[in-house]
Amino acid sequence: MESFTDIKYILDSFLMLFGGILVMWMAAGFAMLEAGLTRSKNTATILTKNVALYALSCIMFYFIGYNLMYGEGSSFMGGGFALSGFTSEGLGHSVMADFFFQVVFVATASSVISGTLAERMKLWPFLIFVVILSSVIYPIQGHWSWGGTSLGGLIEGFSDFAGSTIVHSVGGWAALAGVIILGARKGKYDKEGHVRPIPGSNMPLATIGTLILWMGWFGFNGASQLTMGSSNDIDVIATIMASTNMAAAVGAIAAVALTQLLYKKVDLTMVLNGALAGLVSVTAAPNTGMGYATTVGAVGATLAVFAVPFFDKLKLDDPVGALSVHLVAGIWGTLAVGIFGNGKFMPQLIGVLVIGAFVFTTSFFVWKVLDMLLGLRVGEQEETEGLDIHELGLEAYPEFKRH
Repeated sequence: MESFTDIKYILDSFLMLFGGILVMWMAAGFAMLEAGLTRSKNTATILTKNVALYALSCIMFYFIGYNLMYGEGSSFMGGGFALSGFTSEGLGHSVMADFFFQVVFVATASSVISGTLAERMKLWPFLIFVVILSSVIYPIQGHWSWGGTSLGGLIEGFSDFAGSTIVHSVGGWAALAGVIILGARKGKYDKEGHVRPIPGSNMPLATIGTLILWMGWFGFNGASQLTMGSSNDIDVIATIMASTNMAAAVGAIAAVALTQLLYKKVDLTMVLNGALAGLVSVTAAPNTGMGYATTVGAVGATLAVFAVPFFDKLKLDDPVGALSVHLVAGIWGTLAVGIFGNGKFMPQLIGVLVIGAFVFTTSFFVWKVLDMLLGLRVGEQEETEGLDIHELGLEAYPEFKRH
């Protein structure tokens, strides 16, 4: 007969394994959302990127990243040299369950970048950046918080329950650095700086992607409790999932109301991003309760709706609105812990600034080196005719051949 300790070990490990499966499914959500909000001539490339980035994130986090992030010691780079050297002893759950749950978070950060740089970036420089992000950049900043060092006390008291900053805004900062160097899509802005809308090719696909992400977020936030061996744990997990759902719901409706007021029509793309912004916002403290989630989710969605035209004014072309959703709402959600939640504001602010400065600076350097060595951007003809033909030699929809 199993002891209580064994049962708790089994339940805690199962929580992370099942939560990891849900978060892995978010890779499909990101792929569908990005494909739906961009043009069909680039769809096959987008799908290839999303499959490859997930696979690369898993491989590099296994060989390098996990050890930097969770290795013993308090050095800048962390400690430990091989995942096989980690044991489950004293951990309270399977170390492999822990690795699996953590690795799918790394892939999420990479997925954020993919959408921001879509439709004009070469495939291989992007994949090389994913290798560096998942093996070095993400794990180092993760070691400062979830890894337990607090960066020598600099971000002592910083709280990010499931990754508004550690996952989502990290992807946003890396994407921002990339888009500054890469530039806008051809024809997005005219000579006077006016925005020329480039409609997405498939709104049903984008909607399906959003709903997949919404579903996956229950694992993203819920399993971040990391334990469900007691009735109290189950109550907390239930609170997290209910709050996660509420943040998305109020985010979507806030975007419905706001776009009607601003544009006299409801904008579906904003509604989808409103739901996602609500989810990103609540991720820093989903265990705080549904009242908190309602407030934070509504504000996050509102900020995202205003951030989309703001980035356009800066000529930062973001085809899917990932900067508005993951960077802006991620920052907001982290700061909200110190305003409405159980944290203190200054540690939250310092954490956002330190992590943001590190990720943006290192990412900018890496993007710049890749641009010098390989070139980040496809040629004008390739961009006009579509990345699918020139990068892959095939199209997602060959029956609808362009002439």
